[in-house]
Amino acid sequence: MSLKVLLIRRDNIGDLVCTTPLFAALRKQFPDAFLAAFVNSYNADVLDGNPHLDAVYSYTKAKHRPPGKTVAGVYWDRLRLFWQLRRMRFDYAIIAGAHFLPRALRLARAVAPRHIIGFTETARPGIEHIDNGIPYTLERPMHEVEDLFRLLRPFGIEEPPGPLTVVASNSERERARALLASFGEGPVIGLHISARKVLQRWPKEHFVELAHELRRRHGARMLLFWSPGSETNPLHPGDDEKAAWIVERTRDLPLVPFSTRRLSELMGGLAACDLVLCSDGGAMHIAAGLGKPIVCFFGNSDAARWHPWGVPYELLQKESRDVKDISVEEALAALERLRARL
Repeated sequence: MSLKVLLIRRDNIGDLVCTTPLFAALRKQFPDAFLAAFVNSYNADVLDGNPHLDAVYSYTKAKHRPPGKTVAGVYWDRLRLFWQLRRMRFDYAIIAGAHFLPRALRLARAVAPRHIIGFTETARPGIEHIDNGIPYTLERPMHEVEDLFRLLRPFGIEEPPGPLTVVASNSERERARALLASFGEGPVIGLHISARKVLQRWPKEHFVELAHELRRRHGARMLLFWSPGSETNPLHPGDDEKAAWIVERTRDLPLVPFSTRRLSELMGGLAACDLVLCSDGGAMHIAAGLGKPIVCFFGNSDAARWHPWGVPYELLQKESRDVKDISVEEALAALERLRARL
């Protein structure tokens, strides 16, 4: 009987993208194993088409439930999924996340694998349930990918982690290319204008000025990406208004607003770009997973921990730890340095 491994990652989009090197390493070590991921419905699309996985199982968090779905219905569906996973009799469940994660451990225990792999910390209730524990200590700063990769030591996997893996929809990539076709030739630069943290948000005026300079200096064609939704939505605030403001002031440019109501649309649109400019966040990690060169803005997040993995990049971070203090000229200079390296 082949080995069965379930990797659990219940966090945000970028966190799950940074977990994909573990799938590749496990597949290389165990080519005949049954490898599966247990994620949430918010980030599951990141794994569509992943060549290293046999299955992806997802549950819905109550706060992410679709319209018309009750909280009770969400939990009933989750119970049925746990029953299905228990019957599969996994050999290992890997809790993929830094530090000791009690909630993820509860999920792992509900699946009832033979063994649980995860990070442990002293004097934390429940650590006795992790029978393949790795004490969580950092002797040096580590990227998220490097840190998580230590979870594969029980399998004898010690080599450096490989690149991120994201597979874009061909239809969405071609849709983006078709929208740009009428603008002739020129590099395609993706501009992602959204960021969850306030100190990671570049001003809309800067994006307008940058777009004009990219066209003037480099003959660029541009795809504009943003988090969908109104800024007034209390549950899922987006940047529809910011995007509309930028589009209105760049009508004379080959700049295409690319709506991404679904994660697959964002993945396809980014795949059509030659280079991406964005702040630290999920879109940045998706772009890295697609192999795109990146100019990235970092505000008050840890650049050593979260910089783009496995691709050429230029990272800008000011002493103020506020992205708005990065000038348009600095962004352009970073883009030109990056292009010179490609």
